[in-house]
Amino acid sequence: MSTSQSQTTQLPNGLTCEIPASSPLAKLLKSQRTWVGPDAKARLAILRDAKSIAIVGASPNPARSSYFVATYLLQSSDYRVYFVNPMVDEILGQKSYKSLADLPEVPDIVDVFRKASDIPSVIDEVLAVGAKTVWVQLGIWNQDAAIYGESQGLTVVMDRCLKVEHARFHGGLHLLGFDTGVITARKTVR
Repeated sequence: MSTSQSQTTQLPNGLTCEIPASSPLAKLLKSQRTWVGPDAKARLAILRDAKSIAIVGASPNPARSSYFVATYLLQSSDYRVYFVNPMVDEILGQKSYKSLADLPEVPDIVDVFRKASDIPSVIDEVLAVGAKTVWVQLGIWNQDAAIYGESQGLTVVMDRCLKVEHARFHGGLHLLGFDTGVITARKTVR
């Protein structure tokens, strides 16, 4: 995940670089984004309808954002969570699969933790297994891949953290010190 001080930007030649988020270049590049993914209501529906999530690029390293998201999903959701990483056999005590094709079921959501230039090949793999939704993590942007995925019938969410979105919709962001902006008298059941 990129920090608020810098952002990862993909250049037209496919390379990525870190630039200060407050720089004029960062503001210009962000303004050039024309693709718009599902709005908040649509993202909520995606998360509500899903029963299974595959995390492509899952890592056994506790310092990686994919590990944090995986831990959250295992502890705070009812999703069947699958890990896809050909380099390891196990993550968080669960089997890690070599590819999406090796999973025991077609996942409802494929959550992607790969660099922007890898997104087109991940979308091809998602299409090959028949999954319907690709969720590309916060800080990762590949507009051409998103447009291509949608043209092939996929639902694409990009540059959004699935954990943050799930917690926001389920009143759980306060666990990390974020103000959810939701006022409720209902106690969250764990």
